[in-house]
Amino acid sequence: MHPCCAMLSTEMNISVHPHMLRLLPSPSTADPSSFSCGECNRKRSGRVYHCTTCGYHLHAVCAKNMVNGLEANGIKGMDKPSKFGTAVRVASQVVIEFLGGLIEGIGEGVGQVLIQTAVRGR
Repeated sequence: MHPCCAMLSTEMNISVHPHMLRLLPSPSTADPSSFSCGECNRKRSGRVYHCTTCGYHLHAVCAKNMVNGLEANGIKGMDKPSKFGTAVRVASQVVIEFLGGLIEGIGEGVGQVLIQTAVRGR
């Protein structure tokens, strides 16, 4: 377990929810991936806080970001990059480099034609 997550208390109050939240038992006892987080609206494994009053759930990762003030300061928590996102970044970089080379090549070609035309015109 990540040290910051390990240091979170078993009970907490957060500004986005009016009731006390309690940390559920370890994932072997309760399956947190079956709960949707009230903050990020995703299902993921790991520790989960639960509101016994209304059934609200909060991932420990989201709680950690709130407690540490990351979200209050506009810093979004670090999620593991998806394979699709990585593929899109690589593909877009290839396209950008290709287009840059193409534009540079066209620019050189146009420049050569202008020079040749100017030389012939003399």
